[in-house]
Amino acid sequence: MAPFPSHFPRSFHFIHTRTIPLRIGPHQLKNNLIVAPMAGVTDRPFRQLCKTMGAGMAVSEMVASNSLLWGSEKTKRRANHDGEVDPISVQIAGADPQMLADAARYNVDQGAQIIDINMGCPAKKICNVMAGSALLKDEPLVARILKAVVGAVEVPVTLKIRTGWDRDHRNALMVARIAESSGIQALAIHGRTRACGYSGEAEYDTIAAVKAEIRIPVIANGDITTPERVKQVLEYTKADAVMIGRAAQGRPWMFREITHYLETDRHLPPPAVGEIHRVLVAHLHDLYGFYGELTGVRVARKHISWYTKGLAGSAAFRHGMNQLQTCAEQIKAVDDYFAELSDLGERLIYVEEPGAMNKPGCIEVEEPAELAA
Repeated sequence: MAPFPSHFPRSFHFIHTRTIPLRIGPHQLKNNLIVAPMAGVTDRPFRQLCKTMGAGMAVSEMVASNSLLWGSEKTKRRANHDGEVDPISVQIAGADPQMLADAARYNVDQGAQIIDINMGCPAKKICNVMAGSALLKDEPLVARILKAVVGAVEVPVTLKIRTGWDRDHRNALMVARIAESSGIQALAIHGRTRACGYSGEAEYDTIAAVKAEIRIPVIANGDITTPERVKQVLEYTKADAVMIGRAAQGRPWMFREITHYLETDRHLPPPAVGEIHRVLVAHLHDLYGFYGELTGVRVARKHISWYTKGLAGSAAFRHGMNQLQTCAEQIKAVDDYFAELSDLGERLIYVEEPGAMNKPGCIEVEEPAELAA
């Protein structure tokens, strides 16, 4: 069992929890497990894979509101939803109400079925242009942005925030009220302030307080790395859903593990080596097809590292992977490594526990490069 954060009451008792389908506007999700938006991670291949392996929804990498960047190859890829399973949720970021409204319309034209607004990223490059969690300091501007974006599109608009700017200015409840009155249809809250960054433990009291005060769905986020923690957070906060970031990197099957645990109070056995070998190879081919060989090989390296981190003999394997330059070399190395793993047993054997590999302080990081361009 994952330990409770220090602020959980000792007398708090958990009851049986099940995955409950979440509704956002007209979209009925198959459950309440959502993949957090992560720049450089939640591209179309990864979103599709997570949905296939049990996630109810996966939010895209953030797209800049600056229209001058929409023609870039990076933005075009982020707006590519060919063959993606519904619902398609796209996150936009910026600080100008009209530009964000225009970005929302642009992405709906590209296929977005839900628009998510980023007011949660704590990165300095984002906050220095008064975007991301910096917006929490200006509640009137928050209201103008939400009104502009909700009024610009006919699809549901959601919002991702933090608990506040710093520990002395936790205004998530006020922002939540603004969001509800503005027509936002779901609110995701990361349990840290902007000043906290990703340090320390997430706190869930603010999330629980917001859930008690508003009627729209509330999605809890922050330090949610294991099935046990999902159950703890859902019961403690009464949130409608959880949003999972870094813990899903290299372990997209964790969503089916969570579903099983919530339904049965029991863990699934570790996945079979052969199954994860097939999943990883298919993921790599999707990446090569999506990015092309040159970029695809570079992007694939981090995914291969995440898939294999903590497994027997993986340190030397990951080091060697960084030297490979072609798709064929990567696939052969993966095949050879998983053949070695299969000799150790039918199922994956972690030398380091998966939960320990996704420690608090290393949660999803939303890359600010486009806004800084």
